[in-house]
Amino acid sequence: MIKFFKLPLIFTLSVFVVFSATAEIAPTGLTETTNLVMAGKKYVTLLGNQVNLGEDAPNFKVVNESFSPITLDEFKNKHVLISVVPSLDTGVCSIQTKRFNEEVANLPDDVVMLTISNDLPFAQKRFCKTEKVDSIKVLSDAVWRDFGQKYGLLIKDMGLLTRAIFIISADGKVSYKELVAKLSQHPDYDAALIKLKSLAQVNKPVNKAQSSL
Repeated sequence: MIKFFKLPLIFTLSVFVVFSATAEIAPTGLTETTNLVMAGKKYVTLLGNQVNLGEDAPNFKVVNESFSPITLDEFKNKHVLISVVPSLDTGVCSIQTKRFNEEVANLPDDVVMLTISNDLPFAQKRFCKTEKVDSIKVLSDAVWRDFGQKYGLLIKDMGLLTRAIFIISADGKVSYKELVAKLSQHPDYDAALIKLKSLAQVNKPVNKAQSSL
């Protein structure tokens, strides 16, 4: 008979095995890009379609900590910063997520910040609780790989997303994009935040009393 205290461990291992097996199955028929991002001294192959500045941002479907579907369409009429990380359990990814979480308090209400990784929702929930990440929305692309494929971010043979920053303006356009050239490097936080704040400022409502002066 299996003792009760062993059940959580067995469940966790089962989830890990299933997720690992899924990660090894590379999607077929996807565009491959080989000269944009390096891991160490070698380029990695990115799967999916690269999106360009000025284009309509593709809608995508990810999940939250409860495995409930979340789509980009849910944030219509808002400026959306998407911070993409390979795994929250690594140093740079952790710092990147916490940095943007701290910045939410300095932004207006028409701005939304998302972190997306291929970590399982269980791991994301644990990370957020431990690191007190409670302002940015942390979402998982582990179920369908829909986001990674539509934005050209899925690393072939690794099952991870490459490090990137996107800003989707309130009209649904890709207004900012940074694919970090090396997986181990930080993104340009300041450049992304300046762009995000400039977009929010442009759309800031004008006070009628002031406009009449």
